[in-house]
This record gives sequence, structure tokens and C-alpha cells, in this order.
Amino acid sequence: MVSNRRKLFHILAFTGGLILLNILAQFAYTRIDFTKEKRFTLTPKSKAILGKINTPLTITVFLEGDLPAPFKRLKNATRDLLADYKAYAGKEIKVVFKDPLSGLSIEEQDTVINNLYQSGIEPTTINIKNDAGFAQKMVFPMAMLETESQQLPLKLLQNLNASGSYEENINNSIQNLEYLFTAAIQKVLSNDHPRIGFTEGNGELSDLSLNDAINSLSESYEVGRVNLNTIDASGLDKLKLLIIAKPQQAFTEAEKYKINYFVMKGGRVVWAIDQVSADLDSLKGSGEQLAFNKKLNIDDLLFMYGARVNYNLIADANCVEIPLSMGQQGQIELAPWVYYPLMMPDTAHNLVRNIDAIRSEFASTVDTIGVKGLKKTVILHSSPFNKIFNTPKLLSLQMVAEQPDPRDYASIPQTLGILIEGTFPSVFLNRAVPEGVTGNYNVPAQSKNTKMIVIGDGDVFKNQLSSKDGSAFPLGFDRYTQKNYGNKALLLNIADYLSNEDNLIALRNKEVKIRLLDKAGLRTEKLQWQIINMALPLFLLISFAIFQHYYRKHKYTR
Repeated sequence: MVSNRRKLFHILAFTGGLILLNILAQFAYTRIDFTKEKRFTLTPKSKAILGKINTPLTITVFLEGDLPAPFKRLKNATRDLLADYKAYAGKEIKVVFKDPLSGLSIEEQDTVINNLYQSGIEPTTINIKNDAGFAQKMVFPMAMLETESQQLPLKLLQNLNASGSYEENINNSIQNLEYLFTAAIQKVLSNDHPRIGFTEGNGELSDLSLNDAINSLSESYEVGRVNLNTIDASGLDKLKLLIIAKPQQAFTEAEKYKINYFVMKGGRVVWAIDQVSADLDSLKGSGEQLAFNKKLNIDDLLFMYGARVNYNLIADANCVEIPLSMGQQGQIELAPWVYYPLMMPDTAHNLVRNIDAIRSEFASTVDTIGVKGLKKTVILHSSPFNKIFNTPKLLSLQMVAEQPDPRDYASIPQTLGILIEGTFPSVFLNRAVPEGVTGNYNVPAQSKNTKMIVIGDGDVFKNQLSSKDGSAFPLGFDRYTQKNYGNKALLLNIADYLSNEDNLIALRNKEVKIRLLDKAGLRTEKLQWQIINMALPLFLLISFAIFQHYYRKHKYTR
């Protein structure tokens, strides 16, 4: 009787403990994340922003209903993430998953699709393989963040890899979810849309060449073109970031004065500079081209700011392939072009961590200059297999026929891009205001604490164009090799790092590894694993039965 009472007491105590633990769990949220990359753990940055929420938020996710397997994975990842957001938010976040086309007729679906499109919710049509071949299905990999006063559409499917499958793009999208939602919530809370300006008027890249760069940034920022010849001080004061992408003509002293004013006021600048004039299209036409130095009249600016883009070309064995006509038949083949080096991110800095190699064209090396109060960090470099050629230099396509031998290019990595942070000295200190500058420009002797990036290639933010209709490809996508490089990720990281005081770079660089089955191993070892999966459970079951039989026999015989 005593023994039975003790057992009953233990059972009741255990049950009561479980009930008490569940009650306490309603008031104290916690979870244990056993994944290696902590995929189910919010970063401290996200938790801090969620703690600042002072208005009710509704997040509607349009991933519901009968979805293909990859999109179900995106839906589940979104659901898990938003469950954490609800737990950490200072105010209640309402999360709704719905299929916008469920139960509607064809006419009603057209109306709903049009209304959603007007509010920024765009559908994606995909091909699904079935027994009859392929069928098309429309899905909405989108979400809408709503407050009482504003709506913000969010694109969950990030087309970061134009040549990749939906599975690859969805994997990249899952890695980007925390950044996407946290950045959107931060934007709603602050109601701040930093302005980014791409300069024009000095032969910079055209709107079409910058199409994807501008469109990608426009999802989070106000983006436009800035003419330094006409903009005044009040216009510069409204800008947060100035991007100077491949100027071809010399800057006037008045334009340089305005850039210097912008920097002194704490503005951030990205210099993507070609110091050498070289063009592959011209080279294909004549077979040879003289690469010569440009005269952009910005060397003094960069020197005072702690950088120098050299007048040279770097040839790298780790390079991009270009299409060329080979042989007597004129067959088009891809061949490595050492003057299109791949810039390698220096993963020691969050700015470029976890992004792919950067595609470049006719790049030059970048040096740092010792300037007091400035910190210089290398963010992009070449491979260890490179050569540096001073210009002028005669370029010829004949060298394409020779495969680059890494032994001939053995060297050390060369710097191609740097980040400069600190207080910059004024280039125009104790100098007269240049002719052409009108208005009140109060230029201090030293800047506020600010940042600047210098890259020795002007094409790093240029997207390729289709030869059929002239439309723009995604930034970083090579239409010849069908490869996707890290140019877009670099641009977005730079915009975040330079535009946002409370930057979210660490969220964008969060890596979630999807451990998929090895399809090659699956084909070769299929029978082996089938046998193991069928025979091993039966063997364990029979072994346990035999053990139990002899154990009972031994126990009761004794």
C-alpha cells in the first residue's frame, strides 16, 4: 500500500509539474535552437527593433493553399519566423496566411489579381511537372505589412539567381527573410526613406544600364539621378548617399566643391571609377585597342579622402568568360578574358560577408593613403594569380586563344575596393569658392563622422542588356555564361551600411543551409538504403522479441 501511494504521488507530482510548466510558458517565451547556424534564433538587432514597436501591425502572407513543395518550405520558414516576431514584439503583431484566389470564379480572380497588383502584390507563374507534362500555377510569394496609416508590400521570393531554379532562389529567400521583415518594420516605425542619388552629367552609366540597380534600391529607398552641375546645397542636404558610377568626363571644380560639401556635412559617397578607357565592343570590332588614361580631375579629392585609383589594368586568371568567334566556321565559344577579373569579397568585414564573387570589367587597383582620422578597410581584392599592367597598353583579342596559366600569374592579392570611415578633411579648406557655385555653402574644415567606398571599376553596378529587346537583366547576371555574381548583393549591402545608422547588415548575411539529398549518391546507393530501411527495423523488432522472451523465461523460471 505504501509503495502504491508513493507511485501515485510521483505520478501526480509529475503531472502537476507539467501543468505548471505549461502555465508559466504562456507568460515567458523561450526556445532552444539546436541548429548549427541558429536558423531559429532572432538576432539581437531584430529583438531590439521588435521591442520598439508602438503601434499594432498586421502582416498578411499570401502563401496558402495548394503550393508546390519549394513554396511550402518558404511558407513554413515565414510562419516560424513570424511566430518569433509575435513573441518578442512589444505590441501584438497579427499574422494572417491566406490564399487570395481561393473559392473565386475566373472573373472574380481577375479582379482580385488586378487589385492586388495595384497595391504592390505581384503574382509569380511557375511550371509544375505532373503526369500530363507541365502545368502552370500562379502563386503570390508576397506579404503585406499594414498599420493604421500605411501599407508596405514585401517580396518574399528574392530572384537573386536569375539562372538558378526556384529551389535555389527560395533557399536564398529563406536566408533573407529576417532582414526583409525587420527592415520593413524599422521603416514603418521610423517612417524614414533615405534618399540615394546616382550622379549624371559627366558621362556616367545610363538609366538603362543602372535599371536593376535603381529598381532594387527603390524597394527600400528613394532613388533618383543627381546632376552636380545644377543641384544646390538644399538638394544635397536631402541626400544620404551619392553613387558616382563610371564617369567619362572630367569633373569641374564647382562639381568637386559640391561633392566635398556633401562629404563635410556627413554624406556618404560610393566611387565606382574607371581610370582607364577600354571597351570590349570596340576591341571586338578592330581586334586591337589602346587602353589609355582618363582625365576625370578627381585625383586630388580621392587623395585627400585617403584613396587612389591607379592608372593601370589588372589581369587575373580568376576571370569571367566572354563569347568569341572561333575557327573558320565562326563558331561562338566562351573563353576566359583576364581583363574581366572576379573581385573576391574580404569576408573579415560584415559589409561583404557571405556574398559571391563580383563581376568586373577592366578594373584598376586601389591604394590607401595615410590620412589622420580615417580608418581604411579592404573589402574587395583580386585572386593571388594576377598581373598588373600600367597604361597606356595595347590590348588584343589574340591573347584569348592562350589559356591563362596560373603559374605565370602567381602574385599576391591586389586591392580593388576599400571602405573608408572617420572624419574627412576638406579639400577646399582655405581655397576660394570655385566659379559657378552660387548659394550659401557653409563648408567646415573637417567632416562629420561619415563613410566612403572606393572601387576600381565603373561597371560593378551595370546590368547587362538583352540583345533581343534591349531589356535589362538582373544586376550581376551574365547572359553569356548564365552565371549569377554577387554584384546586386554588394550594392544592397553598401546601401544598407552607408544609408542606415542602425544598419542591418548582419541580418542580410545570415546563412541558412538547406541540407538537400545528394541526388548522385541517391541513384548509386538507392538499393542499399532501401534494404537498410526495410531490414533494420525488422531485425531490431525480432531481436527485441527474442530478448524479451528469454528475459521473461529467465525471470519467472527463477
